[in-house]
Amino acid sequence: MLRPSKKMLYAIEAVLDIAYHAGGEPVQSREITRRQGIPKRYLEQTLQQLVRAGLLTGVRGPRGGYRLARERRRISVGEIVRVVRSLEAGEEGPEELPSSALGLQVIHPMWTDLQDEIMQRLDGITIDELCMGAHRAGILSEVAQKMDFTI
Repeated sequence: MLRPSKKMLYAIEAVLDIAYHAGGEPVQSREITRRQGIPKRYLEQTLQQLVRAGLLTGVRGPRGGYRLARERRRISVGEIVRVVRSLEAGEEGPEELPSSALGLQVIHPMWTDLQDEIMQRLDGITIDELCMGAHRAGILSEVAQKMDFTI
C-alpha cells in the first residue's frame, strides 16, 4: 500500500476530473481519457466500481456519463483508495505474511500501523481540496473555458 498502483492513481484522477470539469453535466469516459490519458481498460472498470460504491452516479443516454454522487467536499481520497484496493484484492493472490516470530510480531504490526496512518491522512483529503489545488496551480476547467458571457 505504500506505493500506489496505477489503477489507484487513475481512479483518483478520474474522480478529480469529473469534479473539476463537470459543471453540472455528466462527464463521459472518453472525455476523461482525452484529458488525462487514462487507458480505457482501466477507466471503465474503475468507474463502474466507483458507481457501485456510491461515489459516482452513472447517467445513461447519448449525453450521459458520470457525475459525483455527493458534493465534492464529502468525498475523500481514502474512500476512492478503499474501492480500488477492494477491486485489486480480487485480482491478486493472498498477501504473503512473514512467517518468523520477528516478522509476525514486530514487522507486520508496524506495517499495519503505517497503512492505518496513511489511510487516516487520505480520509482527511477531500476531492474539493484537490479541485482547489488544481485551481491554484492554474489548471483551467473545461467548463470555465466553455462559458460564453457575450450578449
